[in-house]
Amino acid sequence: MMFSYLAPSFRYLSAYALGDPTVTIEEVTPPVSPTGKLYPSEERTVELFERNTYSVVNIFDVTLRPQLNMTGMVEVPEGNGSGIVWDEQGHIVTNYHVIGNALSKNPSRNQVVARVNILASDGVQKSFEGTLVGADRTKDLAVLKIDAPNELLRPVEVGKSSTLKVGQRCLAIGNPFGFDHTLTAGVLSGLNREIFSKAGVTIRGGIQTDAAINPGNSGGPLLNSKGKVIGINTAIFTQTGTSAGVGFAIPSDIVLKIIPQLIQSGKVVRPGLNIEIAPDAIANQLNVRTGALVLSVPGESAAANSGLIPTKRGFAGKIILGDVIIGVANSPIKNATELSKVLEDYSVGDKVVLKVQRNTGMVEIPLTLEESRL
Repeated sequence: MMFSYLAPSFRYLSAYALGDPTVTIEEVTPPVSPTGKLYPSEERTVELFERNTYSVVNIFDVTLRPQLNMTGMVEVPEGNGSGIVWDEQGHIVTNYHVIGNALSKNPSRNQVVARVNILASDGVQKSFEGTLVGADRTKDLAVLKIDAPNELLRPVEVGKSSTLKVGQRCLAIGNPFGFDHTLTAGVLSGLNREIFSKAGVTIRGGIQTDAAINPGNSGGPLLNSKGKVIGINTAIFTQTGTSAGVGFAIPSDIVLKIIPQLIQSGKVVRPGLNIEIAPDAIANQLNVRTGALVLSVPGESAAANSGLIPTKRGFAGKIILGDVIIGVANSPIKNATELSKVLEDYSVGDKVVLKVQRNTGMVEIPLTLEESRL
């Protein structure tokens, strides 16, 4: 049996192909209603985007040149990522991995490493050379500088990330897949996540969001509902290479700690004890199951002056264990990795109290953190 709609008559085919002269345009045009005013929540989102979109830039790695493919067509690389206008001096903040290919060639400060496209008020993209100011791989952050007119430089407003709550609304602006100034919205899905960045480092305290973040969003801002930057979008959790509803951003509190140092000196000064700590595997072999075992303490260092005891070899080569750091202030230390993470929360010159396990018992050692040289 054959269904009738599979065999339309010639009459209907003719009407389909040639139109129906018996009807008018007005008869086949449905009534169109005015769209009306936006809802207040929509107006707010539109206002936040319009206010912040001019502060978001598109960044291209200058080491990625157009290439000729097999068909003879010229392939121009898509935008590597996004960035934000930091101040009126032309500093641009982005991810380290966005310009990682250029940074792998060890460029000097003030060398051109990227092309930065910034949106003018007339909707036209203006292109500028981005010179390197400083980069910090451990936090996946970098600063560029462009020589742009003041009217093009609209710095972002930065908010604190320490007061964020899971469930609050957020927005991301960036250039996913080369589509410039794209807005996505969502909520904060989690806090204090460990982010494994494309720069090959793990960043603590990350922000998790379900706002769609895709390749090209990296380096762009994550905004709160007041339009303030609460993070720099940096990574996605995916098995396909595209957004799966799990994106991550570097918290603004970390950004505020790192970026001023990069602008000032091109590098980040980190606090440290300037002592040698035994790797966890070696500590376990020496039967140290909890804490960070001190291997050596350089002379004339703050650690030496405070009386911290290193591991030594005694009579007949017997190993005499040194101090084992089991806490910094109120933070317990389980291993060497945890000690490094805890020290990240401090600054050079901060006074801390180390809780140390010795053969004679537990002691507390006050110590001033130095600039890390290790």
